Amino acid sequence: MSVEILRYTAFASEPGGGNPAGIVLDAAALSDDEMLAIAREVAYPETAFVVGETPTGPRLRYFSPAAEVPFCGHATVATAVVLAERHGLGQRVFTTPAGAIALDATRAPDGSVRVAMTSVEPASRPIDPQRCDRLFTLLGLTPDDVAEGFPVRESFAGNWHPVLVLRDEDLFHQFRFAPSPLADLMREAGWSGTVTVLHRTAPLEYEARNLFPVGRITEDPATGSAAAATGAYLREVGAAAAGDRVVIRQGRHVGRPSVLLVDVPATGGITVTGGATPI
Repeated sequence: MSVEILRYTAFASEPGGGNPAGIVLDAAALSDDEMLAIAREVAYPETAFVVGETPTGPRLRYFSPAAEVPFCGHATVATAVVLAERHGLGQRVFTTPAGAIALDATRAPDGSVRVAMTSVEPASRPIDPQRCDRLFTLLGLTPDDVAEGFPVRESFAGNWHPVLVLRDEDLFHQFRFAPSPLADLMREAGWSGTVTVLHRTAPLEYEARNLFPVGRITEDPATGSAAAATGAYLREVGAAAAGDRVVIRQGRHVGRPSVLLVDVPATGGITVTGGATPI
């Protein structure tokens, strides 16, 4: 079967940046094994597959090179950009395994398509102490490395992400980890997204490293689901208030600089804004 595979990069802050995603617009006839095989061939963090239509927009599934994942923010934004380019700007609601995702495609001042993606209802919960200890050990960290006022928690906005905010900038840049043992812990804990490690550079600005060994990617260049989960986490711990816009910079450690804009409402889903361009 001949399948058109589009390749876009999302959230780039400069040429060569952003997170690449595969997009298959006509995947209704593909089996799970065929979609996984395509994701492996594309070899990007995720590939989005449009497997059907609803009255409000497409129905999507997502595969990393290793397995199906419930949700992928950057591939969703990239798909929304493609649909806006082909069928016009405006609001669409994507149906995903994680739930309904609202997207609003508009024209940016430079003429590019800009997409505001609003997550499903987020959630936050304490992390299991034993799993937290194992996570610290695997990352070579201790509880003293966590920034004051930022408890380690699990946050959800489509995928579950453990969120750690480190107080020391050098440690944030320099910590290392073994991918395989971390992937084992993530599968055990049900962390289908990334391990999100942050350092605050200003009151509403953060640099992020999103560790993704379960997707056969050591670090993800730009993670829309983690950005939304981060917004929910910051709201939960009181580090962001209703109406705040949080700027997250990511991807520097893997040579693909990215920026994600996160708008935090008083309640409900978190909105992550960015664009995408063809590769």
